[in-house]
Order: sequence, then structure tokens, then C-alpha cells
Amino acid sequence: MQLTILRRPTRLGALSLLEAAQLPTADLTDGHLDHFFYLGSPVAPTGLVGCEIHGNDGLLRSLVVAPGSRGAGAGSALVRHVEAYALRQGVRAMYLLTTTAEDFFARRGYVPAGRDRVPASIRATSEFSGLCPASSAIMAKRLST
Repeated sequence: MQLTILRRPTRLGALSLLEAAQLPTADLTDGHLDHFFYLGSPVAPTGLVGCEIHGNDGLLRSLVVAPGSRGAGAGSALVRHVEAYALRQGVRAMYLLTTTAEDFFARRGYVPAGRDRVPASIRATSEFSGLCPASSAIMAKRLST
């Protein structure tokens, strides 16, 4: 089955899906949404992922798939899509924080990363510096062409 991934959901649609999954939204601006991708309707997405680009480094954030849409490869497709997008923007390493999806990301090539090994630009993001709990796992992946 081919999934159609689109760019820039509506703010309300993104907030609704993220809040339903109890993911951080406090720092989400319209500017962030320029780097967000979704499945489904822009006002009621069934899947969502975003990234923040900081030079050669990127922060994968806000991956969520609505419960009724899970198990069909949507999460994997969204991750592949945002990684390809980030690579086209010059990102060479992608970082993320998670409290629940370490196994999912490990199967996609992400490995644990120590906080001291994360670039300053990523550590300075709202998600890294305060929105996500200090107990979050930090993972990284080298992107390649």
C-alpha cells in the first residue's frame, strides 16, 4: 500500500494529534510546521512527524500515528520521509529523544547517544532543554546518501 505523505499540516490538526498522544506542543510554532509532514487530512492527520534543522544536525520530533492507523507501516514511512527531507537540507546526523519508542527507532538504525555527545545546537532546542523529561533516551543516526 502506497502512503501519501504531505507537508505542513494545519496547526490545529498537528496539536490535536500530538496532544492526544501526550507529546510536547508548548514550543510548536507555525515555523516548525514548515518542517512537519503528515498522513491523512491536514486538519485531522492520522500520522505526523517533524524535524528541526540546525546546520548539519537535525532533531527528529513528534512522530505519532493515531491508534487506529498503527501497524500498517505509517510510522516507518514517516521516519524515512523526514530523514530524506533532512538529508536534502544538508543534515548529516539526526537526533531524537523518546520515552517510549527506543525499540522502534533502534530497528531503523538509531543508536543510544550520551547527552555529552549531542551537538550544542540540538541541546539548545526547547525539546532537549526542557520539554522532554531528563529520563528520555537520546538516540542518533548518521544519514547517508
